[in-house]
Amino acid sequence: MTHPMDLIPAPLRQEVRGDSPGHCSLDERTTLDAGPGTASTARWLRTVLGAATGLPFADGTGPHAIRLRVSEDVERKHGPEGYRLTTEERDAAVVIEGGGPAGVFWGAQSLRQLLGPGAYRGAPVSGGPGDLPCVTVEDRPRFGWRGLMLDVSRHFMPKADVLRYLDLLAAHKLNVFHFHLTDDQGWRIEIKRHPRLTEVGSWRARSKWGHRASPLWDDTPHGGFYTQDDIREIVAYAAERHIRVVPEIDLPGHSQAAIAAYPELGNGDVVDTAALTVWDTWGVNPNVLAPTEAVLRFYEGVFEEVLDLFPADVSPFVHVGGDECPKDQWKASPAAQARIRELGLADEDALQSWFIRHFDRWLAARGRRLIGWDEILEGGLAEGAAVSSWRGYGGGIAAAEAGHDVVMCPEQHVYLDHRQAPGEDEPVPIGYVRTLEDVYRFEPVPPGLPPEAAAHILGTQANVWTEVMENRSRVDYQVFPRLAAFAEVAWSALPAPEERDYQDFARRMGTHYERLDALGVDYRPPAGPHPRQRRPGILGRPLEGTPPNV
Repeated sequence: MTHPMDLIPAPLRQEVRGDSPGHCSLDERTTLDAGPGTASTARWLRTVLGAATGLPFADGTGPHAIRLRVSEDVERKHGPEGYRLTTEERDAAVVIEGGGPAGVFWGAQSLRQLLGPGAYRGAPVSGGPGDLPCVTVEDRPRFGWRGLMLDVSRHFMPKADVLRYLDLLAAHKLNVFHFHLTDDQGWRIEIKRHPRLTEVGSWRARSKWGHRASPLWDDTPHGGFYTQDDIREIVAYAAERHIRVVPEIDLPGHSQAAIAAYPELGNGDVVDTAALTVWDTWGVNPNVLAPTEAVLRFYEGVFEEVLDLFPADVSPFVHVGGDECPKDQWKASPAAQARIRELGLADEDALQSWFIRHFDRWLAARGRRLIGWDEILEGGLAEGAAVSSWRGYGGGIAAAEAGHDVVMCPEQHVYLDHRQAPGEDEPVPIGYVRTLEDVYRFEPVPPGLPPEAAAHILGTQANVWTEVMENRSRVDYQVFPRLAAFAEVAWSALPAPEERDYQDFARRMGTHYERLDALGVDYRPPAGPHPRQRRPGILGRPLEGTPPNV
């Protein structure tokens, strides 16, 4: 039986009632009593616990029921994502009260954890879901934005794997899925008015094997994309799990796949854009969009279809990238220079800002909010735009102090593509060492930030770039177990980083590894990678020392 203190992320308060927990069991008499607003959680419980236990979980009330309710009292105390879970009540086996429908769902996630690792199986096994401890849990999240960014452009992830990752986010009470859909190496979303974006832009002839300095290539053509119905399914699946989806369409940089499909999007007066193909290596690409009215109209058409696929209730934010946009082509382009003069802009940085401001106004007029990487601060930021602070804390601090909302995702701390340990066994080592403990001690709100600026930090997000992750198992290895530590940072009311009880977290991870095993997650074992997880002889780019705090 799982110890009641083994919940991850750690709850705000929990109390074990009585000296002999384990009296409350799920059996053929167990029913689901779903109040208004809880139907999606009831469906989810019936699906996952029905599979793991073989029990029907029929509708019904009474002393053997799992009762789901939205509670004004919980909402007042803990907000819409807060919950109260009690087991072995007199008139129900389990009562989950949420401040809103999302709170009920997070309470159901805790119920699954309390039932033990067997509750994560797809069919009943011996030693399956155990007895429930007699426990009361009260809980709420620290941040409203608790996210994971998944790059499916560099290496495509089939739809079923995306749905699986949404389940893994939900299991860790993460509620934002940042979906990086376009880049130089592939365009992954069907746009019906521009079919060549996927006909041409979703496939590359080969891929660099390892870091871009590696001499090795994988000569297997790589690609794939999501049809519009795939996207609708992904968005609906996320919404059922109270997860927002933030689609990212990169501009004006990271656009070679689009230019390969439609050469007129590029700076054709300085480069032969018709000769460009979908990029097959990694790094910062010089081929950026041309600053023309035709390009604006093209991307407005793209975003019209994106907004239709990602409804505002699930996707209030739309990410436009805005990062790593080299200005060399604009400096050399007579057309771009004429555009700068025509618009009365100071320089090429201001031209990039013009791109971002245009789409900020365009999205705002349609009830959405633009978010972009922290480079969108350069040249001036539109009033309603939000910032993903990736290059460190600095961009996020500047944005928050200027009154902009911020998601903290500094690469030195929460880029999960960076290596997890020193040594030769780590596969394709990238960046600084960021251990499980390092991630556990990450603090999203920089100390000393004035309260009015700190109020603009919406939350935090871990980012997963897949240049050197060629399949689901490689993604699993980089993401887990560190995502569990990140989830606790994003959800739980933890003390200052140096005061956090990492030993207790590591102890609770002992149970959590069993849950991940039951789910088939190919995580990095605490003792180091399995032989099949290593990539000997494939060049990475490890950085030594302590990452800078910038």
